[in-house]
Amino acid sequence: MPEKIRVSIGTAALLGLDRCWLDVKPTTAYLMTYTEGSCIANCAFCPQARGSSSRKSLLSRVLWPVFPTGKVLEGLRLRAEGAFSRICIQTINYPGFLDDILSILSAIKEATELPVSLDAPPLERGELEMLRDAGLDRISIPLDAATPELFDRVKGRLARGPYIWEGHLKALRSAVDVFGAGRVMSNLIVGLGETERDAVELIQRLMDIGIRTVLFAFTPIPGTMLAGRPQPPLDAYRRVQLARHLITEGLARFEEMAFNEEGRLRSFGADEETIQRVLRSGEAFRTSGCPGCNRPYYNERPSGPLYNYPRRLTREEAHREAMRMGLRMNE
Repeated sequence: MPEKIRVSIGTAALLGLDRCWLDVKPTTAYLMTYTEGSCIANCAFCPQARGSSSRKSLLSRVLWPVFPTGKVLEGLRLRAEGAFSRICIQTINYPGFLDDILSILSAIKEATELPVSLDAPPLERGELEMLRDAGLDRISIPLDAATPELFDRVKGRLARGPYIWEGHLKALRSAVDVFGAGRVMSNLIVGLGETERDAVELIQRLMDIGIRTVLFAFTPIPGTMLAGRPQPPLDAYRRVQLARHLITEGLARFEEMAFNEEGRLRSFGADEETIQRVLRSGEAFRTSGCPGCNRPYYNERPSGPLYNYPRRLTREEAHREAMRMGLRMNE
C-alpha cells in the first residue's frame, strides 16, 4: 500500500482533511496516485508531464494536496457514503502504478461500498481483468485528442511521449471486452486544434464500439508545453456538447449531422422537438463522465464562463447557452 495519495482539494474538504470554501461540492471523491518522480508520459497539456515545469500538485487547474493514505481511507470510511456517489482514482504513468492502484482499490473496497472508477494509461487485457476482479466498476483510458495526427502531436512521438494512437484504441477495445459496453470511457479535450467535425466523428466512432466520450475543454496551465494556447470558443464547445449528448443518448448520429467547409456544426441530425427537449433540460451542457461525476471547476474559474456545468442549469442559463449556439429555445 502506498503511504501517500493525492486528493482533490474539494474532496479533501468534504472528507475533513482540509478546509476551503466550496461553491459547488464534488459529487465524486477524486483521488490521484502519488509518486516522488514524474509521469513517464509527456502530454503537452498536462502539469504532471515529464517535461512540465508546473507544480506537481496540479491536474488541470485543480489543486491536489498530498495526504497519508491511511488518513484518506479513514475519511472515506466515515464520510464518503454521505457525501459522494462514487470514487474516482486518477493515475499518472510510472513504474509500479498498477500495483499501487490494486492495493488502493482493495483498501477502498474495505472502507466503503461506493463504486470506484479509474482513469488510467493503456493497460493489457490481463491487467484490466485484474482490476475488474478487484472490484473496479468503470474505467477511462483517455485519447484526449480527436485525430491520430493531433494525438501524436500532444501525447505521442512529436511530444516525446510513449503513446501510440492504435495502442490506446486496442486498450479501449480490450476494456469493453472486460468491463462491458457503456462502462468504458475515453476523455476528449476540445481545443487542441481539431475541428468540430473531427470531435463529433470520434465521439460516434467510440460510441459505436461501446465507449462513452468524456468532454473536457482545453485549459492552459503555466509550465506546460501548451501554456500559451487559448481555451476553445465557448460556442464551439457547446455545439460539440450538444452533438455528444444526442449521440450518446441515441437521438442522432454523426452521419445525420451537417458541417460547413471549416468543419463547424450547422445541423444536429435530430428533429426540432428533440432538440428543444434537450435544450430545455440543459443536460447536454453539464459535466460528462461516470454516473455521479461533476468535476467542479476543472476547466474554468468559479467566476466563469463555465464550460461544464457542475450542477443543473437554470432555465435562464439553458436559454443563454442555446442562444450562444444561435439556436432558439421555445418557451
